[in-house]
Amino acid sequence: RAVTMSVSHSSRLNKLVREQYVRLPQDGLVQVTYVWIDGSGEGVRCKTRTLDKEPKSIEDVPEWNFDGSSTAQAEGSNSDMFLVPVCMFRDPFCLDPNKLVLCEVLKYNRKPAETNLRHTCKKVMDLVKDSHPWFGMEQEYTLLGINGHPYGWPDNGFPGPQGPYYCGVGADKVYGRDIVESHYKACLYAGVKICGTNAEVMPSQWEFQVGPCEGIEMGDHLWMARFILHRVCEDFGVVATLDPKPMTGNWNGAGCHTNYSTEEMRREGGLKHIEGAIEKLSKRHDYHICVYDPRGGRDNSRRLTGHHETSNIFEFSAGVANRGASIRIPRQVGQDGYGYFEDRRPAANCDPYAVTEAIVRTTVLNETGVETKDYADH
Repeated sequence: RAVTMSVSHSSRLNKLVREQYVRLPQDGLVQVTYVWIDGSGEGVRCKTRTLDKEPKSIEDVPEWNFDGSSTAQAEGSNSDMFLVPVCMFRDPFCLDPNKLVLCEVLKYNRKPAETNLRHTCKKVMDLVKDSHPWFGMEQEYTLLGINGHPYGWPDNGFPGPQGPYYCGVGADKVYGRDIVESHYKACLYAGVKICGTNAEVMPSQWEFQVGPCEGIEMGDHLWMARFILHRVCEDFGVVATLDPKPMTGNWNGAGCHTNYSTEEMRREGGLKHIEGAIEKLSKRHDYHICVYDPRGGRDNSRRLTGHHETSNIFEFSAGVANRGASIRIPRQVGQDGYGYFEDRRPAANCDPYAVTEAIVRTTVLNETGVETKDYADH
């Protein structure tokens, strides 16, 4: 019986024909693709323009604009939004000297758009730069066919129970490795600080890790890694979803575990600073749950059930090597007495700017309660 895989029509176009055009010389001109977060707070958009020379730094890339009424970011009567370049990468799709540029979005009055969470994150990271906060984020995602069904799963059923799929090898255990390896190489080429990948517990679910990154760099690099993932999947004709619980029932959800340390945690005797930070986090659980997914915790409530290697959303817990806790201290860190800890609560579709900002506000700036301080006047 012929197996029909649910892939997009455009993925069936002849990619060898495209290669013929990609190799054409550009005579000194450069394509720059501007990438930004749209009004959903989860989706990314992009558009491309020509510059007359290769930009050597982000300062060489001019501001641009777009129609915010078409991205749920403005009304049609006043729809122009500003794209402010903040971080530049090599373009793995059009190749050197072309660039991918991550942008902040500003409204007509040059105030940050509602889904521009980078703006306050940058302010907070600048405040705590002497603490040298390092982050590493583990992005889980699920590959879907264009029909919304997990890629490679039987059309009218389910694969065997979880067990053989995590870090699995073999055609009956992993689906879509071509996509994963292409994404990895594309990120390395682009200059994204990707540091690993593996197949996850649910079949068709994967994870990549980005880091270590200091401060604002974490959000910049994870967002660009996400853009590259969606763009690679487009070529293969499948969809990558960051939904925290794409399949109901006895299947793992998808998180974005966040590893974190400050300079004092990484020094000898740092465990006491790790434990101090966890104590602060324990008293602010509700605030963190609210910012760890785009819907104030409603997405995560489907995932953080206390089952499938998660903690319960209503309870804070911490432990050494405990994957069912809110916060995990790696066993090696417990033995060494210094290092980092892992916050396992952020959802796969979290905004990394919101997550890293919240962790720093609580552990370094010593904020308490559900309100955040505005440091603009300090």
